Order: sequence, then structure tokens, then C-alpha cells
Amino acid sequence: MSIFISILILLISYILGSIPFGLIIVRLTTGQDIRKVASGRTGGTNAMRAAGIWAGIATALFDIFKAFGSVYLARFILPGNVWTEVLAPVMAVIGHNYSIFLLERNQDGRLQLRGGAGGAPAVGGAAGLWTPILLFIAPIGLFIFYFVGYASVATISVPIITTLVFAYQAYRGYLPWEWIAYGILTGMILAWSLRPNFRRLLDGNERLVGYRARKNRGKTPTDSENTQV
Repeated sequence: MSIFISILILLISYILGSIPFGLIIVRLTTGQDIRKVASGRTGGTNAMRAAGIWAGIATALFDIFKAFGSVYLARFILPGNVWTEVLAPVMAVIGHNYSIFLLERNQDGRLQLRGGAGGAPAVGGAAGLWTPILLFIAPIGLFIFYFVGYASVATISVPIITTLVFAYQAYRGYLPWEWIAYGILTGMILAWSLRPNFRRLLDGNERLVGYRARKNRGKTPTDSENTQV
């Protein structure tokens, strides 16, 4: 019976993660369709481009709480089921990146699911599992975002930091070993979504953000508009 309840929790987590808060917030504040702005993704960075910093912050917070809430949903319905607790936020990240509410046809006429890159819900899921992880993710991620200047690098740092911290804490006997799988799985999901950004990084034309973007203001801009958290 618990297997069916677990499947139901994972399905609800996917639907919860699929809610495109960036699309909703930008539409309410500016009337624009975020899918037609810059990268076309629905996360906080693109919401900030489309509607300003407060829209970006609000989008990121809502996206964080989607995955955060999925962990507590699993704990409430199936307390003590570690794998459901781990996979629920993973499904929320998948829902964020491939939203059932953003099903459409691409230029080739094929159906596709759109969304964000998964950074914010990946943070939320990690925090839902172990809230002190924010003491590591927040300063390191913000430093990378502002001073290194690439949102894609800041995004992929989330699952890397999560995996390392969870592994260390599991080694010390403080956290379940199963939680390491959350960092690994979300890392794979985010890396897949960020493939175009990594190609631009290698080509040297990824869009700059933060301090480096300000420093380079007035110089020849980069071609990329597709970096997204």
C-alpha cells in the first residue's frame, strides 16, 4: 500500500513543481509572457530580466518553496520513508524544468515541456531535507553569481555543494546516506538543462551577471541571453 502512496506523493510533487510562478508573476506585473523574453525560461533570473529585481526575487522564493514543501508533504504522509522524502523534491525540480502546464509545440511541430533550469527548487529541496544546508549554499552561490558572474555556474554549484555537504554529514553519522542521492540526481537534471549554457561558457560568450556585468557595462555585450537559474 505504501508504494502507491509514495507514487501519489511523487506525482503531487511533480505537479507542485510544475507551477510556473515566473510566468504568473511576470504576467501579473507587466502583462508580458516570460517565455518570449530573453532565454524564455520561467525561473528567477529571467523573471528579473522581464519584470525587475523584485519579480525575480519573488519568483525564486516561490520556486524554492515548491520543492521545500514537497519534502514536508512526504514527511507528513509517509513519515520515516527516506526514499520518498528524497525523490519528492527531485520530482519538484523535474516539474519546474518540464512543466505540464507549459506543454506546447516547438518549431518542428513536436510537443515539448518548458520551464526553468532548476536552481531555485534544487535549493528548496536541499533545505527541506536539512535546512542548515542554506548556510553553505547561500553564501557560495551568491558569491559565484555576483563575482564569478555566471548564473549557470551558480546554478550547478547548488547540487555540487549539496552532495558534498550531505556526504560529509553522512560520513559523520549525522544524516542519512540516502540523502546524497538527492544532490547527485538534481545535479544530473540541472546539468542536462544547462547544456547550452556550458557550450557558451566553453565558447567564451556566456552572458555575464553581477559585478562583472557592471564592470563590463559599456563594452561590447555578449551574445547570450539564455543563462537562467
